[in-house]
Amino acid sequence: MGKYIELTTANFDEITSKGVSMVDFWAPWCGPCRMIAPVIDELAGDFEGKANICKVNTDEEQDLAVKYGIRSIPTIIFMKDGQVVDQMIGASSKQAFTDKINSLL
Repeated sequence: MGKYIELTTANFDEITSKGVSMVDFWAPWCGPCRMIAPVIDELAGDFEGKANICKVNTDEEQDLAVKYGIRSIPTIIFMKDGQVVDQMIGASSKQAFTDKINSLL
């Protein structure tokens, strides 16, 4: 089973620069963030070796949240080869995330 990648300012560019990445901007106190956490874990397993499933704790990585204009959480950004290509705000279904990742692969 895959595990999501915890992103920080130190590893963000390196991890997201190649291929497809789904990045969940979240915080421990955010109810909807906690609600989709098991879905993120499942996606990490489903897309292991195909796409990077990542999380950014906005409490700990405020610079990244500012850089990507995160105003509400959860915000999920989808990146391809280091470029933001789409984003979703708020909790969503596993199928919605899966469809979005598959469309980028």
